[in-house]
Amino acid sequence: MRVVFLLVLLMGVSGLGFGQGVGSAVGGGEETILPTRPIPSGLAPGMQVKLVKDTADEKVYAVVFQKGDEVLSGLTDFAIQHKVEDAHFTGIGAVSGATLGWLNLGRKVYHAIQVKEQVEVLSMMGDVATFNGRPVVHTHVVLGKHDGSTVGGHLWEMHVNPTLEVFVTVNSVPLRKRPDEASGMKVIDPTQ
Repeated sequence: MRVVFLLVLLMGVSGLGFGQGVGSAVGGGEETILPTRPIPSGLAPGMQVKLVKDTADEKVYAVVFQKGDEVLSGLTDFAIQHKVEDAHFTGIGAVSGATLGWLNLGRKVYHAIQVKEQVEVLSMMGDVATFNGRPVVHTHVVLGKHDGSTVGGHLWEMHVNPTLEVFVTVNSVPLRKRPDEASGMKVIDPTQ
């Protein structure tokens, strides 16, 4: 608890849960997100999973989210429940809002991009690898607005409305992540 309180004081963080690891940039009031921001569990109660392919080399799952489900939480829960150590995925659907990020490499933080309207998920792709024995989901999205314009970035939070369909291909050879000091992120290490 002391660590969380200290983090709150140092980063100007507001709230807990998804707010943890979010703060304001010095002097600009711009919202930033730490690469180490935790992903809460249990926020996709309507998520349904179906195994659609099962071979010695790979398994393919259809992961279908329902209205109100939070995508990153659900994908992380899916990876934990199915013991996923290496996967890649794509998805399409629609959402009522999202928090994306653009990585400021020099500051080792993401600048938050808030999407506060109904949008189409035009492209969603990502991967899963493990860090310290736990799966880490990394995904980017491109969202289409009502006027045809788009916004995209690293996914931090996204709320489904009415559905999102994600196809996850789980590979048989595990991938591990390692800390990258230059960016502050965890990156896949193909030597492990």
